[in-house]
Parts: sequence; C-alpha cells; structure tokens
Amino acid sequence: MHIDLSARTALVTGSTQGIGAAIAAGLARAGARVAVNGRSRESVEAAVARLSAQTGSDAFVAAWGDITTDEGAREVARAVPAADILVNNLGVFGARDALEITDAEWRRYFEVNVLAAVRMIRSFLPGMKERSWGRVLNIASDSAVVIPAEMIHYGMSKTALLGVTRGFAKDAAGTGVTVNSLIAGPTHTGGVEDFVRELVDPALPWEEAQREFMRTHRPQSLLQRLIEPDEIANMAVYLSSPLASATTGGAVRVDGGYVDSILP
Repeated sequence: MHIDLSARTALVTGSTQGIGAAIAAGLARAGARVAVNGRSRESVEAAVARLSAQTGSDAFVAAWGDITTDEGAREVARAVPAADILVNNLGVFGARDALEITDAEWRRYFEVNVLAAVRMIRSFLPGMKERSWGRVLNIASDSAVVIPAEMIHYGMSKTALLGVTRGFAKDAAGTGVTVNSLIAGPTHTGGVEDFVRELVDPALPWEEAQREFMRTHRPQSLLQRLIEPDEIANMAVYLSSPLASATTGGAVRVDGGYVDSILP
C-alpha cells in the first residue's frame, strides 16, 4: 500500500511529543509538509529539530500558538494559511474522583479537548471545501465510549468530540473532504507513564507497573499492553490519505480491542 502525500500540507495540533509527534513524523515520511504545533516557540522549535533528525526530513515547519485561545489560533493560522490535512490531537487528561471534579475543571476539559478542535475546523475546513479535497481527523479515545470512573470529565469531552466529528462530516458532505475520529486506546506516552504511576505502586519497575495497570484498570484490552504512538500514527496517516476517500463521519478504532463492540 503506497501512500503519497507529497503535494499536501498538514497541521497536527499538540504535536511536540507523544501521539501528535508520531503522527507528524508519519505524515512527513509519506511526503507531506507538516506544521508542528505547541504553545511555546521554544517547545515547537525543539520538536521540529528533533523530528527532522528522527525522520531525515526537512518538511517540518513551526506553528506555535495556544489554540485554546482565539489569539493563539490566529497565530497558527498565520503560520499555516491553508492546510489539506488537519489532525486535532491536542488534549488533556488526568485522574480525579468523580465528585471532586470542579466546574472549572469540567470547563477546561471541554474547552481544550473539544472547543480547540472546533476552532481549528472553523479555520481550515472552508478552504478544504473550496479546493474539493481535505482530511480532518480528530483524535478521540476509548474513554469516549467506555467512560472511566476515574476521569469522567475526560471521557465526556471525548464523547463530545465524536459528535463534533459526525456533525462536521455532514457539513462537508459531497465536497471531497472527509472528517473522522480516531479512537485511540491506552497508549504509551510520557503523560500516560505519569498517569500509570498515579494509579499503581510507583515503586514498581515500569514493565511491571504497565502490566499491573492493564490488569487492574484496563482489563478489557485484548492487546493486554499499552499501544505505541507509531501504531496510532499508522492509522492516522492512512485516514489522511487518498486511499481513505470513502471513510467519513466515522470513529475508527485503534484501541487494541479495548472497546467491547463488534461495530467500528
């Protein structure tokens, strides 16, 4: 299967590390020009240098700006006036007792995990529709479907993101633009390592801690291990390509079999 994105420009939000960085690298390897996004100039420029060395590609450009704000979104739009591929990866997560989640935390999770994606779609979808080609991909989570008791606010935001995806896919109907969600399962990132340490004995060696986390907190996983970011990126690159032209309005699972469902 050959994926050629050499004529395309991609923007991946929250892409200085973790899943976002893996997706950015995958898109660049497929030939795309990739805008790397983060809140600060320093973190983005460091990520661009790191990704360039990792992939041997000079296709990365810096697009710093806090897209949870209107001004930050405008900064990113100035750096990337048009994008053929938009990957809304930015997100926050964390464990909190259900009854201790404050109003401010509910709002923050909705604003970061949902409204920031909506803001980016509003910026770039019109141009995609005018050019009759585009890909919008929202990185959701198994938590959108299997709401974790220890982070209901996170699950709520990812469920909302599935609704946002379906709605904008209908808005783009018949234009040559596809809009999809990617449901990522428990994935091995630095942030997830910290999260695992919060929930299991922090004195355990990492491999043992990971197994204990999956056994006690994610027993539904058929993979029975954390997913690696590159495994998420492989599907993201495919969904960003011309080969996925008939997939839109969907929620495509890369969850290691975590969601107990026979439907996508």
